[in-house]
Amino acid sequence: MRGPPPRPGAEFGAYATDHGTRFSVRSPLATNVTLCLFDGVQETRIPMTRTGETWSAMANAPPGARYGYRADGPAHCFDPSKLLVDPYATELDRRFAYDPRLSQHGADTAALVPKAIVPAPLPPIDPPQPLFTAGGLIYELNVRGFTMRHPYVPPEQRGTIRALAHPAIIAHLKKLRVAAIELMPIVAWIDERHLAPLGLTNAWGYNPVVPMAIDPGLAPGGVAELRETVAALRAAGIGVILDLVFNHTGESDASGPTLSLRGLDDASYARTPDGMLVNHTGTGNMLDFAQDHVRALTLASLLHFAAMGVDGFRFDLAPVIARSPGFDPRAPIFAEIATDPLLSTRIMIAEPWDIGPGGYQLGAFPDTWLEWNDRYRDDVRRFWRGDGDAGTLATRIAGSPDIFGGTRTRAVNFIAAHDGFTLADIVAYRHRHNDANGEDNRDGHGNNLSWNYDVEGATDDPAVLARRDADRRALLATLFASKGTIMLTAGDEFGRTQAGNNNAYAQDNAISWTDWTNRDVALEDFAAALADFRACSPMAQSGWLADADWRGLDGQAMTPDRWAGAQGFELRLPDGAETVILRIDRPQRRVTMARATILESRP
Repeated sequence: MRGPPPRPGAEFGAYATDHGTRFSVRSPLATNVTLCLFDGVQETRIPMTRTGETWSAMANAPPGARYGYRADGPAHCFDPSKLLVDPYATELDRRFAYDPRLSQHGADTAALVPKAIVPAPLPPIDPPQPLFTAGGLIYELNVRGFTMRHPYVPPEQRGTIRALAHPAIIAHLKKLRVAAIELMPIVAWIDERHLAPLGLTNAWGYNPVVPMAIDPGLAPGGVAELRETVAALRAAGIGVILDLVFNHTGESDASGPTLSLRGLDDASYARTPDGMLVNHTGTGNMLDFAQDHVRALTLASLLHFAAMGVDGFRFDLAPVIARSPGFDPRAPIFAEIATDPLLSTRIMIAEPWDIGPGGYQLGAFPDTWLEWNDRYRDDVRRFWRGDGDAGTLATRIAGSPDIFGGTRTRAVNFIAAHDGFTLADIVAYRHRHNDANGEDNRDGHGNNLSWNYDVEGATDDPAVLARRDADRRALLATLFASKGTIMLTAGDEFGRTQAGNNNAYAQDNAISWTDWTNRDVALEDFAAALADFRACSPMAQSGWLADADWRGLDGQAMTPDRWAGAQGFELRLPDGAETVILRIDRPQRRVTMARATILESRP
């Protein structure tokens, strides 16, 4: 007899047995829950039986069958006209699309909501140990945007997870010595309701509805497509990290759509004592991780993807998962991950901030976690812009020991990410240019720590272009020369631009799609050379610097009083019989790394 695997939340979802398929869903306050099976537009409703907080039913529904739920009850959130997606669904028959009727009480939504698919059992695999180790290069990418314009990827594969296994993509990743790709959200999401009137769609995916169902547009082959792609990348020595969103769902605020949890258990969302939704995410709602079932759904999701061979996870707005209601570094979720035999072997990365009270928690996550280091991002930009000091830059390059304790740095160092200016735009735009987003250029970060040379954006001036090229190279070289894990956003290695748009989440078009044809191959080759040098450098390890020798640009030892006003420095590190030398020279806009050979940031 086949049954659900032993894991948190294993009693929920749809599982084939010898007697049919068992469906189970949690809805503690409902008075009735109905299983809805679909054959085309034909809907068959089967009453479910309650045991405690769980509703169950058996049905003749083989793998591939489509289903959803309807729930009724006394609270205002219950509306039996709404078809609800199984929170434990792993595949959907189509993408979500926003429609005002999703928010209208009494409006039937069976024709609007994707149906969950009864999963077909896949051959089990023994999840291998992660390929990625702290100190490696993480390559952040948007699956659709990264592959839509690649000339060698077959048109039918562009925009899909399968495209990442194409030999041309893998060759590019290996050229840069990528340790792991970090996929921006691949779980099915819904557009924010203000986008459709603007003629826009969500291109990033940070608005999921249920946490395990892969977006059908990104993975037409479903779970099997992700498994096969992960295996192909692993065969090439490249790990996979998933950027997952557990802090909120796309059901948004009180006026948002009813799609899943809102119609089954609205209490899953955190509320103030007067019943108002807590919005520490800026998206309208926040999941309440003080509740056992919210954590169980999260853990089940992590285990679902870890079982496919995924190396690890990046948690969007990670303080939310440790709020009860305030951030607690001893929150239950951390122990639950640490004590799970499989999850304890995966890489965990926190985006260590949300917008709620006490939401900035850089350095406060468990010692086994890595953390996005925005202090690194800001201080590197300030230095090369000309208003940051060399001593702070040296601290960031050394792994930020002022932030992270323990035996190693836990920093994920980055200069640019999906959110904000691209690396090329940092040195070409002083101000954001988000007019295409339809919000009168009010959205996105206002303070970008960016600069230009008296020319905003595109130019043919050779002198300006040369200075921008020197700055891009200096920024890249600083990143690759830094201690600990580093992260590069796809395309920044060859000058990707978004024409000054620093919030391209709604631009599923050429603004955010990677332009492979017009890439700067010379800059790309320089980045590859940096990767080669780093691979043989002590900086690619996560332990703290030992026997570091800090000197001024004149070659003399640095003292505390010499750091003030310094325009650069030399770092000399013993490495076996050799010495690795890193020289940062702001007046010359130059970074030099030397061992047996010399690699300069200037062309």
